[in-house]
Amino acid sequence: MKAINPWFKLLTTATLVSALVISGCSSNSTESANKSNSGASKSGGSTNIKIMWWGSDQRHEATTKALKLYEEQHAGLTFTPEYTAWDGYWSKLPTLAASGTLPDIMQMDAAYIQSYVKRGLLADLSELDLSEIVDEQVIENVKIDGKLYGVPLSYNGQAMVYNKKAFEQYGITLPHNNWTWEEFFEYAREARTKLPEDVYPIDDLRNIWEWYQFYQTSKGLGPIFKDGKTFNLDKETWFEFNEIYADFQKQGIVPPADLQLYSKENDPQTDSFANGHVILRGSSVGSASAVEALLPEGGEIAVNSYPVGNAGGGWAQSTIFFSVSAKSNNIEQAKQFLKWFISDQEAGKLLATTRGIPINSDVLASIEPNLTSGERLGIDLLEVAKPNALPFYPAPSGAEDFTATYKSEMESVMFGQTTLEQAYETLVEKGKAAESAIQ
Repeated sequence: MKAINPWFKLLTTATLVSALVISGCSSNSTESANKSNSGASKSGGSTNIKIMWWGSDQRHEATTKALKLYEEQHAGLTFTPEYTAWDGYWSKLPTLAASGTLPDIMQMDAAYIQSYVKRGLLADLSELDLSEIVDEQVIENVKIDGKLYGVPLSYNGQAMVYNKKAFEQYGITLPHNNWTWEEFFEYAREARTKLPEDVYPIDDLRNIWEWYQFYQTSKGLGPIFKDGKTFNLDKETWFEFNEIYADFQKQGIVPPADLQLYSKENDPQTDSFANGHVILRGSSVGSASAVEALLPEGGEIAVNSYPVGNAGGGWAQSTIFFSVSAKSNNIEQAKQFLKWFISDQEAGKLLATTRGIPINSDVLASIEPNLTSGERLGIDLLEVAKPNALPFYPAPSGAEDFTATYKSEMESVMFGQTTLEQAYETLVEKGKAAESAIQ
């Protein structure tokens, strides 16, 4: 197996930014009519394992083919699959958990794995030997309290994409990997002097709490919810960041509020990158194909790292897993299947990149000749994200009111309806309230 450079840190929080995200979230799918009880059943030497996941129709088709392949290779073992879209999945799984009827194997996300572990719902998979399949550091960094509760399925990360042709056309210095925040801001100032009035160097993402958090964590100050619970919005850093963007708005370095909020990421009609109003933006590995499809005609896409601080910058790690129910009757059979699922090259060719970039480097190598240019772009994004990547810090479960308020308050700031001081006071109030709501 080819070595994978260690670059992960432990994920200890319990939610996910869904919009970033990620290849794991798709609404274009249907729910299977197949149903079964939670435990795998055994009779006459046969084993039936219930498995459940979310995703797109493409993922459903690929996964069911892989399950059929495993059944052909393991006489007496069958699967009862159930699959749905993201929203339906996370509506149903808590109900199954409450009734004690979780499937034997369930797809799990960085969004929720911590809360399921805390309730004792997931089996400890630490004894599963993945040493020849997944880099040891990857496994260590996705453990929770020193134990493995989910087998990582793919890599994800975030970096920046830009229209190289636009940079060259307007004589703007190309960005370089590992640029600092100061260099990022200086690029924006310089580019403004060379671009047409209706074209902007960067987006105004003040209403996206994760964008600010990238800034805070890069300075070594930790995430907004430290240890997944304690509210940790650094006042000085927050004001510094938002005052820079307020100044950028006045100078026309970022789009005006109405144009910014009209832009919907990856929407070919409104995305500011797609229509050429912004020439550099962030992208996750999972959305790389969509970003490539958005590129204006005649453009050329290139990738660059997120801005970095003294602690690093951006993020890159596995955010999607298969976990096993602690009450499953066939934990050992489930574990062996998961080992096969991420390492078998024939299965890998069926699954391809339906869950992102394969976690096993040999599987990735086997499918690489058939990757689309968009999928290759995702690999390029991951490679520039790795060197200085920080952990992915989603908002913990229970902080939904805070994240919603962050968006609305900062949009009011962008429109000049609320001052930074007023917004900060509101966010502190909501952040403190979230501490008691976090599970």
